[in-house]
Amino acid sequence: MTQLERVRTANAVHAQVSAWRSAGDRVALVPTMGNLHTGHLSLVDRARELAERVIVSIFVNPTQFGPQEDIQTYPRTPVEDESLLARQGRTDLLFVPSEQEIYPHGTADIVTVNLPGLANELCGRFRPGHFDGVASVVLRFLNIAQPDFLVMGQKDYQQLTLLMRMLEELHLHTELVTTATVREPDGLAMSSRNQYLTPEERQVAPLLHAALADLAVELQQDAAAFQASRSAALEELERRGFRPDYLELRHADDLSMAEPTGLGRARILLVAAWLGRARLIDNLLV
Repeated sequence: MTQLERVRTANAVHAQVSAWRSAGDRVALVPTMGNLHTGHLSLVDRARELAERVIVSIFVNPTQFGPQEDIQTYPRTPVEDESLLARQGRTDLLFVPSEQEIYPHGTADIVTVNLPGLANELCGRFRPGHFDGVASVVLRFLNIAQPDFLVMGQKDYQQLTLLMRMLEELHLHTELVTTATVREPDGLAMSSRNQYLTPEERQVAPLLHAALADLAVELQQDAAAFQASRSAALEELERRGFRPDYLELRHADDLSMAEPTGLGRARILLVAAWLGRARLIDNLLV
């Protein structure tokens, strides 16, 4: 069992990482917004496999929320989160900074990362500026922790693709390591926002992943009919109470547009849909 230490300042992280480096230890970072669940713990497990030292950060980043989004109601459970990590016993350092620590000059006029055009597609089309906010805060955490590994889950696939581009183009010496989406027994991808679902909506929510699975089978069986199958899937989701934002087929390596009949490159189905107050996202490699 690893002894968990909680710190609140970048200087404290610098000092600890410097000591670890002197001992020859590798460092893995797991960035989160808290309200931790089994999916987050799986990231910590993977981080521990990669490195001798693990840092988990908890920070609800204001710059990735739009004006009408849920930053005020986003679930915050700091005591429970720290207890969960302590019981797991695989995290060395819990970094819980204040907003002022990360944005010392406020958030109205900050240094930002301007991501390429993909940031304005898929989820970015419905959440303008979201991915620039994500990349800007992740870059800050990378500069603070200077980890060998950045460990994140595949549920936020567009986010991963954009962060990979940032790491490559800015020549950052951190390896992005991804882990499979952790799901509930009925297939729903784990997410802190799932708790927005009413009991009735929670029963319906797994249909989002089921729609992807059915569409993947139909794509393999009759690629020429994909657009008709996609339209039928969207209609069925709407009939069951979802409000879809998109359901698209893209290339898995860079999320460029993919043809249903295309061969030779891995592809991925991506979906985002509202169900009540919860905006759910999911994806499936095909």
